[in-house]
Amino acid sequence: MDGSLVTPAQARVDLSAIAHNLAVVRRHAPAAEIMAVVKADAYGHGLVPCARAALDAGASRLGTAYIQEALDLRAAGVTAPILTWIITPGEPIDDAVAAAVDLSAGAVWVLDDIAASARRAGRTARVHLKIDTGMTRGGATADDWPALLERALAAQAEGLVEIVGLWSHLACADIPGHPAIEGQLAAFEDALAVAEKAGVAGPRVLRHIANSAAALNIPGAHYDMVRPGLAMYGLSPIPEMGDFGLRPAMTLTARLAMVKRVPAGSGVSYGHLYVTERETTMALVPLGYADGVRRAATNRGQVWAAGRRRTIAGRVCMDQFMIDLGDDEVSEGDEVILFGPGTAGEPTAQDWADSLGTITHEIVTSIGSRVPRVHR
Repeated sequence: MDGSLVTPAQARVDLSAIAHNLAVVRRHAPAAEIMAVVKADAYGHGLVPCARAALDAGASRLGTAYIQEALDLRAAGVTAPILTWIITPGEPIDDAVAAAVDLSAGAVWVLDDIAASARRAGRTARVHLKIDTGMTRGGATADDWPALLERALAAQAEGLVEIVGLWSHLACADIPGHPAIEGQLAAFEDALAVAEKAGVAGPRVLRHIANSAAALNIPGAHYDMVRPGLAMYGLSPIPEMGDFGLRPAMTLTARLAMVKRVPAGSGVSYGHLYVTERETTMALVPLGYADGVRRAATNRGQVWAAGRRRTIAGRVCMDQFMIDLGDDEVSEGDEVILFGPGTAGEPTAQDWADSLGTITHEIVTSIGSRVPRVHR
């Protein structure tokens, strides 16, 4: 998108930061392939531009949560391997197989549906078999794992599927030293041993369990491939350990829609939760909870305006919020930064997450579709 686009707000995405962040991941996991996770519109940063930037920066594969995300990438001309992992009954598995999208199977019924689609398409589907090592979400339990392997091997013998991956997901990789990490890695090793004994092994079968936190901080979890998501966008998966040299890719900005002087004692926004203490300049920022600025940021969230941080004044509304600028000189059209890399003193997505008691994943993925993504 043209960086000169004039809108009330923009989410500017620095694609060079994505390249930088993948280089950081590469330094921590030098021997592993990189699957760039671009689910949820690339964590709100823009699916196709970020996928292309990741591949240009050395990622060999892409990861999505849903089939449609993978199909959108194929429709945009992306030919790199893509794995998608959440499949519900009735989804377009036929289309995914036809588009050569890798599919995850963590249950026999999913494997059967994939095999049936492959039979209809007259081509072999590529599957990654998922074992639940302790996350207790998707994936086969240890008790169900042998049956899933048996069914997959039978389908592979028919030429309907090719087993190209064995994988799992860590629940506590972002909590250094948590005992669940060691337990899950041990469970993964057990599952890999069962798979190898059944005849599923070799260099064509990728073993992967590491998310961003594990890629950056748990070398024993790297195996054949790591799956950076949050880290790719420059946000630390373990904030208490610092930023790992990552560079935030997104800067969320808006242009002031109105500036006016108001007297002391003026109640501001719904419920008058903010009342001016003296005559002051109030300014309207045209972003609200419909755009991902959470209502909980009322009288709490900070933005960068007129050279310093300002706290939101009063209730965050659906489309707007107010800031108190005191006697500083500002005009309609002046830029406000909600969050960015922080290099000029502006708040970061981590600051917003800390203020709201959440995680940066939620901050960046919540930015609504009314806010154009401008890629540079």
